[in-house]
Amino acid sequence: MDTRCSWAGSEPIYTAYHDTEWGVPERDSRALWEKLILDGFQAGLSWITILKKRDNFRAAFAGFDPDVIARWSEPEVTRLLADPGIIRHRGKIEATITNARAWQRIEAREGFDRYLWSYVGGQPIVNRWTSTSQVPAATELSTRLSKDLRKEGFKFCGPTIVYAFMQAVGMVNDHLVTCPCHARVSAITSA
Repeated sequence: MDTRCSWAGSEPIYTAYHDTEWGVPERDSRALWEKLILDGFQAGLSWITILKKRDNFRAAFAGFDPDVIARWSEPEVTRLLADPGIIRHRGKIEATITNARAWQRIEAREGFDRYLWSYVGGQPIVNRWTSTSQVPAATELSTRLSKDLRKEGFKFCGPTIVYAFMQAVGMVNDHLVTCPCHARVSAITSA
């Protein structure tokens, strides 16, 4: 019997995210950056908290346009700290501005999408977990990518955040093999 990954729970916004987004390979540079930023905001919180505020984040952060955000400074930080629709954490907000500038450098040099996907040889790693207890919180690869992102100037991108990001954007297929999404996402990755 096919069973959805247990972490998706029963809340409609969470199950929809699991069924339609999580693990699907994302190749758009801006969308990848947005997800990495949101995973950074999630640090210390549950993903459902971020998911419920995602539209507010998009409105507050100019649609996650890194070229716009890279020009921001203290007035925008102050505005965001007063916005109850997002996570109001000065360090994470300031890191988003810093990360936008780092994104610009990588995007100009080689493309943020190509940079990230090079870590998995351009194709997702397809795992075959049968239990959520088998799924790691971080891996040697997420640790390496985390270190490299920090060298590029990124903040709030530790190995655990990076692994969650890699799972979410389909660089790693960590849907359980009993989940109907495992085969569907695997088919996308092999195309």
